[in-house]
Amino acid sequence: MANKYDAIVIGAGPGGMTAALYAARANLNVLVLDRGPYGGQMNNTDAIDNYPGFTEIKGPELSQKMYDTLMKFKPDYEYGNVQSVELDGDEKVVKTDDDKEYRAPILIIATGSDHRHLNVPGEEEYSGRGVSYCAVCDAAFFKDEDVVVIGGGDSAIEEGIYLAQLAKSVTVVHRRDQLRAQPTLQKRAFANKKMKFVWNAQTEEILGDGNKVTGIKYRDKETGAEKELKAAGVFIYVGVLPQTAPFKDLGILNEQGWIPTNEHMETKVPGVFALGDVREKDLRQIANAVGEGSVAGQAAYNYYQDLKD
Repeated sequence: MANKYDAIVIGAGPGGMTAALYAARANLNVLVLDRGPYGGQMNNTDAIDNYPGFTEIKGPELSQKMYDTLMKFKPDYEYGNVQSVELDGDEKVVKTDDDKEYRAPILIIATGSDHRHLNVPGEEEYSGRGVSYCAVCDAAFFKDEDVVVIGGGDSAIEEGIYLAQLAKSVTVVHRRDQLRAQPTLQKRAFANKKMKFVWNAQTEEILGDGNKVTGIKYRDKETGAEKELKAAGVFIYVGVLPQTAPFKDLGILNEQGWIPTNEHMETKVPGVFALGDVREKDLRQIANAVGEGSVAGQAAYNYYQDLKD
């Protein structure tokens, strides 16, 4: 038998927790459903220094503070991997891998995105200790240091240019012999005296001293030779994957798998909202995920009132 709610929030990162808080605070019966510990990618960030109200705070600590605030309004919170979502009239039917089923007229999707990983030795070990997937988040920790950017697309070059404002040097390591970024970005990068380029390089390993990153090992694809490059930070930009597989049958995804919404976080399907890193947008940060969560939570309440009327 399905458990029924007024609203179901899938995902408990900063955006999802904020949406759930606003909906529960408006007296909706809310379920928060997440596949793992609350906080999402925020938990993988050692130090956050660009979230208003804190000069610096650990990612897990900020996650805990957000969770504690949310639980004051007493939503239900359960773990589960969502397998599918179906429509049944006004109701959205959420099914998980443990054969549970949940129903609600409102669904708020906050499942986020995952950075595509290199899957090389040292990457996981030094994540948050020199390995980063977000220059906007972590550039300040590498002021006057030598850093490496791995990738050659728009994100890699944009973030490399951003890093060059603070870092001593930025070396872009790319597995091809030319960049894939748009020409205007390439022009800016090549003109930047702090930026260097290593071509036809396949990254083989992230090196470290047991505590922090010290560089990378890569293979020259032309000669086959293995080489090392010293660096205090390694920024990886080889793609981002939206976590939207369970929603493919709802007709709300674009060709790349992201979810477009309007300014109220509404998707094409009435009663289905999306926010945070899973949305089609440019900037993916804790601050704008929280803002979008507040919008989605309030919009969900308005939608619920319209249904009642």
